[in-house]
Amino acid sequence: MIIAVRVFRALADPTRRQILEELKHGPLPAGEIASRFPVSAPTISRHLSLLETAGLVSYHREANRLIYEANSESLASVLNAFLSAVCPTQIRERKRRKK
Repeated sequence: MIIAVRVFRALADPTRRQILEELKHGPLPAGEIASRFPVSAPTISRHLSLLETAGLVSYHREANRLIYEANSESLASVLNAFLSAVCPTQIRERKRRKK
């Protein structure tokens, strides 16, 4: 439950949602991510930290650069659990139609 709270808090901010969209095509250095937004690099760094705490992004170090990558499986897992709890009949119906 705590993980879901962190995920939904992270997704509540439009800048963080946009960061996830920027990362959907592959990993990016933090500086490249920051350059795509009209806010300061420290602000983007805080957004990235919140996304990382929520498990939506991960990073690794290459020399002096942090390379961020989206964790789409984590997002899908939390959203699937939420949808299953909120609207289980629609999910069962969708699965039945696929067969």
